[in-house]
Amino acid sequence: MGEEVQNKQVILKDYVTGYPKEFDMYIKTSTIKLQVPQESNAILVKNLYLSCDPVMQFQMRKAEKHLSGYYYFTPGSSINGFGVAKVLDSKNPNFSAGDLVWGTTGWEEYSLIERPNWLYKIHHTDIPLSYYTGILGMPGITAFAGIYEVGSPKKGECVFISAASGAVGQLAGQFAKLLGCYVVGSAGSQEKVDLLKNKLGFDDAFNYKEEPALDAALKRCFPNGIDLYFEQVGGKMLDAVLLNMKIHGRIIICGMISQYNISEPEPLKNIMQVAFKRLSIKGFTHRDHHHLYPKLLETVLPYIREKKIVYVEDIVEGIENGPEALVGLFSGRNFGKQIVAVAHE
Repeated sequence: MGEEVQNKQVILKDYVTGYPKEFDMYIKTSTIKLQVPQESNAILVKNLYLSCDPVMQFQMRKAEKHLSGYYYFTPGSSINGFGVAKVLDSKNPNFSAGDLVWGTTGWEEYSLIERPNWLYKIHHTDIPLSYYTGILGMPGITAFAGIYEVGSPKKGECVFISAASGAVGQLAGQFAKLLGCYVVGSAGSQEKVDLLKNKLGFDDAFNYKEEPALDAALKRCFPNGIDLYFEQVGGKMLDAVLLNMKIHGRIIICGMISQYNISEPEPLKNIMQVAFKRLSIKGFTHRDHHHLYPKLLETVLPYIREKKIVYVEDIVEGIENGPEALVGLFSGRNFGKQIVAVAHE
């Protein structure tokens, strides 16, 4: 232990406005000592998988007061996010060398994590480790909380999921199906629509880019209306959904990817439907629901082992390809959960 090794890092060049581009980041090779300094509570990890998540674009911006609770990246330093790693050295009583963990880590080959309070030990290693960036990580908590806790659809209810082939949507749809719901998803290509219908078990799906009118597409899929809308898109999609909700329908919102990088947010024309139909609208994020993690493992691990849930991943090899993979999220280039494989244990 204590040897010095090279450490490739993804560095943020400067604060970003609008969508991040590949040139907003660069690869730097520094050196790191594979030993935690004395008198420290830190752990040193070798990163195995890194998660590409839409929220990372906000963290590349200059701190915005209205987005409280986010950790912002510093230009000239490595970016960070959720990942899976192996502990190489630890001065922290909760972790030992050899432990596998998931949680917040650096976009680099090795990370010294000073405060490992957002790290979880991985106990179930019969499941692919990459799943801890997705179905058993932050997207899994988001989908699980949205369906089982916030939206709570009942058997026979009609559920619509936007961005349905992404990291969260593909799970939310399958959870709703397992509860006995009728589930429809929207996605941005025919290939993704086929995935939803043929592999993930959605009852129906449509490509929003090919539909001349979203209202007509929703009426075709939901002739009697929508009970629960799992919202991740916003804008024109939300406006069309408002026209197609049932009375006392529920809308749960964990993202609005169509609104993230436009100078003026799109106004909603059909907002009066909230009153006419007595709709309930609730925003949520994974951050309020980490207490559900044991319940998620208890529920989802058997489904994975029994192949009752499918999880689609898009894995890019090599940290040097991380910036391209992350930027691809915002044009829908990914097919399933976007992950960067840094090293294979």
